[in-house]
Amino acid sequence: MAQMTEQDADEAEFAAQRRAAFMYMSEAFAEGRMDGIEGDCLAQAALFAALKEFVETYGEEPVAAFAERLPERIRRGEFTVERTRQ
Repeated sequence: MAQMTEQDADEAEFAAQRRAAFMYMSEAFAEGRMDGIEGDCLAQAALFAALKEFVETYGEEPVAAFAERLPERIRRGEFTVERTRQ
């Protein structure tokens, strides 16, 4: 049986935190929709909050470089949960 390295443990912990964070965001979206806020308004606010946090953490240039890669990631379907067949 292979032993988990410290790096593996760190990556597993980070993945667990990301899953928990996604659940918090999903719940916030559900609550906002129940209060009558449109999904696109929630999404824009979430994007603004996320980019603000990234800039505070990493600075403007690294975040700009990250954002430049978003169109290709979107086109590859990285953010698509359910695909529709045409």
